[in-house]
Amino acid sequence: MGELTDKIKGNLNELAGKVKQQSGNPETRDEGAAQELKGKAQQLGGKVKGALGDDI
Repeated sequence: MGELTDKIKGNLNELAGKVKQQSGNPETRDEGAAQELKGKAQQLGGKVKGALGDDI
């Protein structure tokens, strides 16, 4: 995956995680928090790829 793909997937995961956290269900809120963190990690990966090049 390229830099842009990672950043887009990261944004989508963050958004989905934030929506899930608005749920009244504690299990869904926890899942949303984990998904938001996954999105942040994906965005960080995209930034690293951008800095180092897509060949990593």
